[in-house]
Amino acid sequence: MLDETNELQIVIITGMSGAGKTVAIQSFEDLGFFCVDNLPPMLLPKFLELMRDSKNKMNKVALVMDLRGREFFEQLIHVLAELQQYSWLVPHILFLDADDSTLVRRYKETRRFHPLAKSGLPLDGIRAERKLLEELKARAQTIINTSQLKPKELREKIAKEFSNNKQNLFTVNVVSFGFKHGIPIDADLVFDVRFLPNPFYIEHMRPKTGLDDEVYQYVMKWTDTSKFLEKLFDMLAFMLPLYKREGKSQLVIAIGCTGGQHRSVAISKYLGEKLAKDYEVQVSHREIENERIQKA
Repeated sequence: MLDETNELQIVIITGMSGAGKTVAIQSFEDLGFFCVDNLPPMLLPKFLELMRDSKNKMNKVALVMDLRGREFFEQLIHVLAELQQYSWLVPHILFLDADDSTLVRRYKETRRFHPLAKSGLPLDGIRAERKLLEELKARAQTIINTSQLKPKELREKIAKEFSNNKQNLFTVNVVSFGFKHGIPIDADLVFDVRFLPNPFYIEHMRPKTGLDDEVYQYVMKWTDTSKFLEKLFDMLAFMLPLYKREGKSQLVIAIGCTGGQHRSVAISKYLGEKLAKDYEVQVSHREIENERIQKA
């Protein structure tokens, strides 16, 4: 029997059909987790008690719960609330997502039916599923968007996130983007910096990005920029500890301008450097990276 001071770590893998749950469960198995695919939610409390009372040392469990068991799925929210009462349990929800176009393409490639649209279009099922999973996604501590990820890259993300026992790890992901290309669907906080002077209209700066010192200094020199950053950091200083206390393992802060090349990049760079003094921070620039991939 596990000692009362020992905690059973459970990761519930869920999310959109076609977003990579099969790859995820294989990744957890490689990390030494005891894995179960498609466990009905009503059996979860009993299963965990059996794991706790067993004489073996399996104290890390990963479970896939998705719409293949949709007749039980509505009970999952109620069961998750019950799990919060167990002092010996550390539950963690991993939600895998992808944009609609990526999911449609994956269904066409595999020639599979969507579980909610076996007699209709895959997109109809995807939209119905996204609506059904809204509350569960809101409860997730970790959300991974797999739209641009290869299976190997998804495995690497999961390994980085779950290969250690640092339950209090909190990562801030800062991403720059261009509104004309759409808002990142995995963003938790979105800030629009299109009110700042735009280097795009200065001809010799146009081909450069916010990573170039000249553009960076141009964006940062304005009084409006200083006031915005002062107010932004004041708000984040209040919010980030509360997100961490709530149990989130990562937070995605998206900074957007028109094209995602100049203002948002400079602000994201500064934001990442500032937050790195107190948090684990990762900074990425979506449009710059996408352009680099297209050129390659």
